Amino acid sequence: MDNDNQYIPHRHRNDDAPKDKKIRLRNWLNIIFMVGAIIGVLVYVLCNHDIGIIIVLAAMIFKIMEVSLRFLQ
Repeated sequence: MDNDNQYIPHRHRNDDAPKDKKIRLRNWLNIIFMVGAIIGVLVYVLCNHDIGIIIVLAAMIFKIMEVSLRFLQ
């Protein structure tokens, strides 16, 4: 049968999903979290453990905000 040679396009999961209006805000919150976490780990390892932990915890606030936006949508 000739049906085996036909090309069937694959549909991606996001093709039918509505565009996320808050995606830019979520991306910025993720970037702030990642930079803060990296800086916090570097400070923790290289300088002061207490200040490093505080920086990582402050960065986690941005991640919690991003996750909240994702779940409340």
